Amino acid sequence: MRFTKAENLLRLAIWFQSSYVGVGLQDIQEEFDVGRRTAERMRDAVSRLLPDLLEVQSEGTKKRWKIPKSKSLLPIKVQAEELAALDIARQILKRKALTDQAEHLREIERKLRTFDNGQRSTGREVDLEAMLEAEGLAMRLGPKPIIDADVLDALREAILKCVKVTLHYKSRGSDHIRRQRVCPYGFLYGKQHYLVAYSTNPKVKDYRLYRLDNIHRVTPLDEPYERREDFSLQHYAEQSFGIFQGEKYEVVLMFSERTATDANSFSFHPTQNMVVLEDGRLQITMHASGLRELAWHLLTWGSEVEIIKPERLKGMMNDLQKVMAKSRHWTEPDL
Repeated sequence: MRFTKAENLLRLAIWFQSSYVGVGLQDIQEEFDVGRRTAERMRDAVSRLLPDLLEVQSEGTKKRWKIPKSKSLLPIKVQAEELAALDIARQILKRKALTDQAEHLREIERKLRTFDNGQRSTGREVDLEAMLEAEGLAMRLGPKPIIDADVLDALREAILKCVKVTLHYKSRGSDHIRRQRVCPYGFLYGKQHYLVAYSTNPKVKDYRLYRLDNIHRVTPLDEPYERREDFSLQHYAEQSFGIFQGEKYEVVLMFSERTATDANSFSFHPTQNMVVLEDGRLQITMHASGLRELAWHLLTWGSEVEIIKPERLKGMMNDLQKVMAKSRHWTEPDL
């Protein structure tokens, strides 16, 4: 995210007050990606605006500055995007069973809300609700692709304003960038990150996934759209095991007694139903699409899992096992 000079000065002032040990010139250089002279000018600008900036004692010869916490800065506005980011982090921690850390983030969010001085910001609350709906979490996390910050900012703004955009998009396996007009609805974060959008192409007229790292530019249009009330990003994501949508299947898996305890601690899918059998085995039933991703995941369980149904998933596993038998070295595909 890019900031104006005024925004950077305000961020620096907040940093001066929030830091316990003070902020040095080297810190400013690294945080704002500027040279030493620019860092000095930024410090001096804050000092002119806020005379309470003090030099503090620190170990070594490097100087550091801070603003006493007893001094009041200008009113600080907490943005909806910032609260949404906290909530996303909380959800990730909760999924990893780190409930204590997740609760700490919830407390931080509540404390940040006090900056409104007890007055409910209706506009911000609406924006926050929209961003939490838009920032979806896929069932699978992993290495993160590099996303253009300008692309992400433009899409978030379009989602909040409910305006159509033109994507300058490079499809997988193609070197050509094509324009696609869509109504952006939200994001799904996984091994790859995707935009969920409704394509206005007469041949499509449906929701599609667009890889964020393949979007080279976003052009906002002066064309509002009305969000469909019957569309839920969470429901859309929950239909598949991972990212990809498709025909839904009833999936029944049987885990051996030896791995039943481990499998019982996993959240495979929101629709899963787990039953421990008398012989100690664990049966998991769920309704999902995304069989390709599920097949690759089940490979990690080896012979400890048996696919009861569907037959299509059995066939995928047989094909993958044949490939595995031909090569000792393999890497999981780019899904």
